[in-house]
Amino acid sequence: MKINSACLSFLFLLFSFSLSFAQIDTPNKPLALTDESCLSCHGKAGFKPSVNAEDLKKSIHSELSCLDCHSDIKSLPHPTNLLKASCDSCHTESAKRYNNSSHGKALAAKIPGSPVCSDCHGAHDIYAPTHLASKLFWQNIPSTCGKCHGEILKEYNRSVHGKAVIDGKREAPVCTNCHGEHSVNESKEQISKIEPAHITETCGQCHQAKHIISKYQLPNDVVETYMQSFHGLSIRRGSLTAANCASCHGKHSILPSSDKNSSIYPGNLIKTCGQCHAGISEQFVKEKIHSGLQLKSNKSTHIVRNFYFFLIVFTIGLMLLHNFLDLYQKMKAHYQHMARLGKIVRMNTSERIQHLFLLVSFLVLAYSGFALKFPNAWWTMPFMGAIDWRGYSHRLAASIFIILCVYHIWYMFCTSKGRWQLKALLPQWIDVVQCGQTFAYYLGLRKEKPKPAFYGYIEKVEYWALVWGSIIMVITGCLLLYKEWSMKYLPKWLFDVVMTIHYYEAILACLSILIWHFYFTIFDPDVYPMKWTWVSGKSAPVDDERVNE
Repeated sequence: MKINSACLSFLFLLFSFSLSFAQIDTPNKPLALTDESCLSCHGKAGFKPSVNAEDLKKSIHSELSCLDCHSDIKSLPHPTNLLKASCDSCHTESAKRYNNSSHGKALAAKIPGSPVCSDCHGAHDIYAPTHLASKLFWQNIPSTCGKCHGEILKEYNRSVHGKAVIDGKREAPVCTNCHGEHSVNESKEQISKIEPAHITETCGQCHQAKHIISKYQLPNDVVETYMQSFHGLSIRRGSLTAANCASCHGKHSILPSSDKNSSIYPGNLIKTCGQCHAGISEQFVKEKIHSGLQLKSNKSTHIVRNFYFFLIVFTIGLMLLHNFLDLYQKMKAHYQHMARLGKIVRMNTSERIQHLFLLVSFLVLAYSGFALKFPNAWWTMPFMGAIDWRGYSHRLAASIFIILCVYHIWYMFCTSKGRWQLKALLPQWIDVVQCGQTFAYYLGLRKEKPKPAFYGYIEKVEYWALVWGSIIMVITGCLLLYKEWSMKYLPKWLFDVVMTIHYYEAILACLSILIWHFYFTIFDPDVYPMKWTWVSGKSAPVDDERVNE
């Protein structure tokens, strides 16, 4: 009986000892690399770092596994010195902007407390920005940034912008509206949205937006009138020291002018303006700064403006009337002189009408065409409006130009004067010789200037250049106008070539008219101030010397 008890005791001790060994070996068995395995440890309360499984399910990364972010984990249990999860592999562009930002540069310089992705977006609780619980939900952004910028957050919450955000006004600006999201840069950097040259544009995002101005009944011309003011003109000229929006209204503590703590409260204006203008008077700060040249509230300026408006209209109008009458009388006398001078007619009525249509259509084509190419240029202002006047006027002028071309072809081949002109305008070897003789005369190598026939090389160059340019512009213009057909039958590269030819041929044509035609018909001392043939049809004295019909 004693032996049996001893055996049972021994067997019990042996079983317990074996069981303890089995329990010690269990943790060393490798676990499967699954999210459930990770959460078996990190999902426990108090385990560091702990992960809330519910947060992961609601996160925008819910479809990703733990190993997608923690890619250096090869087995479980894993080492304690793991690399930090990197967002760069998926969010490449955002990472580039962050790395070039002040935050990214601070992190690269190993400055303590530099914000990383998880500080702003969260770690495992990353929600879409539209989610109320997201750190980047628009109403939560100030508190997210305020974790690092606590004092600025206090100022912002007291401002008109901060109060509007607290009240739930969606259009109210938060940190990212002014500073950017990933590309947050210091004000001294040129690419920064709060760099002095860019502040007006940044503030104008809201203060020029019609729907915001209308909804909250804000002044609708604050940006425009600032840009017209002394400060605004200085900024537009490139000054970085001229007062901008933040200089007067503050940066984060922007308050209405009725608030005694506001930098633009009437009682604080001497101090605010005195930052740049020491000794400024109380009388001076009473006037509105924004109003610029539109000081409707300033009666003195209003009176002076109206006086000058009347003075300019009266004075310039009188000058224009005087010069018009003078021009009329001189044109009349010149026409009578040409009538007495001889019987040489260089342009008949039909040709003068053709020239007039050519002149008008060419000017409209050039003006409207370049306005289409450069839609934001200041000289396109006459075309501004709801109707696309640039396109309509360009197509109308082009239609007139094409009709004129067709008529001119008929005129040149089907009328006796046209056939004679076409023959006279054909290039000949004598034109080359006389061009060389003319250059020799200009250089002092020849005593006399050659006398060309009715049409010399100058007119021939001009005419055939016009013919060449007209063919090119009509063909390319039609291909651009009927772009659906062009896109159907032409390759993309050829369509681009057509557009390039149309643009640069227009430049060539305009420069040729300005430099060649305008010189010989306007600026040439022999005909200045103008060669009146296109009006009277009669030749100028200089033409009479070269030929008699």
